Amino acid sequence: MGWGFVLPFVVVFVVFSVVPAAMALFLSLTDIGIRDLTSPFAVDVVGLGNYASILGSEDFQRAMLNTALFVVVGVPVTMGAGFVLALALDSGIRRMRSVFRAIVYVPVIANVVAAAVLWQYAFTQQGPVNGFLGALGVDGPNWLGRPGWAVVAVLLLTVWRNIGTCMVLFLAGLQSVPEEVHEAAALDGAGYWRRVTAMTVPLLRPTTLLVSVLMSVSFLNIFDEPYLVTNGGPLSATTSVAKWVYDQFGYGRIADSMAGSMVLLVVVLVVSTAQVRLLRSKH
Repeated sequence: MGWGFVLPFVVVFVVFSVVPAAMALFLSLTDIGIRDLTSPFAVDVVGLGNYASILGSEDFQRAMLNTALFVVVGVPVTMGAGFVLALALDSGIRRMRSVFRAIVYVPVIANVVAAAVLWQYAFTQQGPVNGFLGALGVDGPNWLGRPGWAVVAVLLLTVWRNIGTCMVLFLAGLQSVPEEVHEAAALDGAGYWRRVTAMTVPLLRPTTLLVSVLMSVSFLNIFDEPYLVTNGGPLSATTSVAKWVYDQFGYGRIADSMAGSMVLLVVVLVVSTAQVRLLRSKH
């Protein structure tokens, strides 16, 4: 493979990733505001002052905690559900397997705006979700009006939209495990779940690493769901770091917005690196 093939990809990466990141880093060290957009390099450098300011801000701290909650709850639930569905497709569901797989994967490719509108309707106090709960004799909560329940509604949408990705990746990993391994374990008397926990899960370590990193990055950068369903409310309960960065830019606090985006980038890199070190193959 020559440089003639690689060079276009390097140029695209530099132009659309390295250069914007470098500009964001520079601007995060300045006092740039909305009035300075016409001359972004005619600004004063303030060093790490913006970082100290946002890290001491209660709003940013709340956004960090919200994002951490989304990651800590959403990633394991999404991966667990995706793995169970992949197991069902690999060894349980025989008929209409393609249809089932398509149904689960549809949320991944569905328009997020349309999905959010449906979610808002479904989780209103008079919506289908509370109607179903009422039929069971349970008083449905004010999903989008109470902070705790709003977090649940946003998490449910985010998990729903990502399960299909986890399922497809885990299914690919399961289908790459040699059938002879399962047959040998079955001959030794190992039951199905024993084979899954003792053999399948360890063999899926590379796939688990990939899915874990992808889902963690996705949930750390969560923006669409809280923005479209609750607009970060109520009481900033669903405001993520990405949503906070977007809001600061809209308010004209460009330096704070750039600093927040750099903090988020560092967190993503740290989390991804930690996962690679913990889950990568020992061989």
